[in-house]
Order: sequence, then structure tokens, then C-alpha cells
Amino acid sequence: MSEAASEELAVEESLQTFIETLHNSKTYQQFVDANKQLNADEEARSLLETYQQKQQELDTDDFDSSILGELQELKTKVSNNVTIQEYQAAREEFIALVEQTNDVISEQIRQEFAQSLGGGCC
Repeated sequence: MSEAASEELAVEESLQTFIETLHNSKTYQQFVDANKQLNADEEARSLLETYQQKQQELDTDDFDSSILGELQELKTKVSNNVTIQEYQAAREEFIALVEQTNDVISEQIRQEFAQSLGGGCC
């Protein structure tokens, strides 16, 4: 086995260990559980869908104060929904964990790890 292939294998093994550790972390498990609860809560899902639809209406239509009023009312309901609150909190904690991981990797390799290099094909 070449040295490059050996290095790639070592990186792959370390990556798998990292993925397993992240998957088994309390933060990730709380996010998964909160996501399941949100998906099982028809009222919360419906509330979020309605809120997103009203946001889109406000973005696409001329200014309509009635839509703005409805949106404010829905925002209050979304903010007061326990299932949505728990999901958002778990999501924010998981995002923070991933961002911290990115920061540590970036520091170790001395360049931004998770950055878009732009472009694409053609």
C-alpha cells in the first residue's frame, strides 16, 4: 500500500470515528429527538407551514397590513409553542457544536475548513 493510500485510509478511519462520536453525542441525540417530536406534532407543523406561507405572501405581494398582522400573530403562536421552542433550541445547540468543530479543524489546518470555494463546473 502506498503512503498516500495509507494516509487516506487513516483519515477515513478518523472521520468514521468522528462521525460516530458526533452521532452518539447528547447534543445530536437531543436534536434528533426534538425533530421527531416536531414531526409528530401536527399542530406545530401546521403552525410553521402557515407562518412560512404568510412570510412568502408578504415577500411576493405588495405591502398588505392585514398579512403583516396575521404574520405577527402567527409569530407569537410559533414563539409560544413548546414543541417548536424545544426544536429550535436543540437545533441551535447542534449548529453551535458543528461550528465549534469547524473552528477547531480550521485552527489546526491554519485555513478555513468549511468554506465555499465557489465556482463549479464550466
